[in-house]
Amino acid sequence: MRPLAAILASFILAAVASGASRAQTVPDYWDERQGVAKAELEIARLRFLTTTDFFPFSFLDAQGRLSGFHLDLARAICIELDLLDRCQIQALPFDELEAALDEGEGEALIAGLSITRRTRVTLLFSRPYLRFPARFVARRSAGFAEPIYEQLAGRRIGVMADTAHEAMLRDFFPQMRPVTYSDRERLLEDVADGTIDAVFGDGMQLSFWLAGEEGRHCCAFTGGPYFAPEYLGQGLAVAVRHDLPDLVTAIDYALQEIEAKGIFAELYLRYFPVGFH
Repeated sequence: MRPLAAILASFILAAVASGASRAQTVPDYWDERQGVAKAELEIARLRFLTTTDFFPFSFLDAQGRLSGFHLDLARAICIELDLLDRCQIQALPFDELEAALDEGEGEALIAGLSITRRTRVTLLFSRPYLRFPARFVARRSAGFAEPIYEQLAGRRIGVMADTAHEAMLRDFFPQMRPVTYSDRERLLEDVADGTIDAVFGDGMQLSFWLAGEEGRHCCAFTGGPYFAPEYLGQGLAVAVRHDLPDLVTAIDYALQEIEAKGIFAELYLRYFPVGFH
């Protein structure tokens, strides 16, 4: 198996070679009319807990070093809060993170923990910094254009079976003909060779396939993006211990500044060479 760092490097090189990274829409979830003021923090240090197996957000590179989007974002947050010299990042197995935070081993989680009724009882969450839309992917030669629901009406659309994306496809686009799959590789092979007309699925996962050798030669996003929190969740946010409300406000301020200064765009383009927004 190739190291994850090598996989990421190949995606980036492929996207640059194809020009995919030059026409991206960088996500922006901040309303300038709802600015967040900088909070005064009284903490000795800011310890983020994360994982090692959430590519490309946090992973071990070829040298065994913890790397990824979340590592760079955590450092950027610490810089905005003037806490870089007191900023620490520790990796643990995902199923140990909440207990570790509860036991005081850290102040915040930056690990993709879902925002649910259960987690909202015990944790506070920052504003989402990244959301995952659903997207259609089709062969470029098909020439589909907006309005996509008319272009794809009656077409065979591949989707992974028993997923939120299948439910969303059936509910949002009843005029299309879903073709369900249990094998993701077969799904992508079939859209590449024209067996099906398009694929509907997670935009981020599809973006990495489009940056790879097979996807970039045949296919592209068409239509969308489609955001539906009731199907796809609230997105990624920093989770904080329930006794640290000021830290949530401070992190929101830092995320706002990271967005305004273009730092978030830089990180997004670095880790997602084919944008999914």
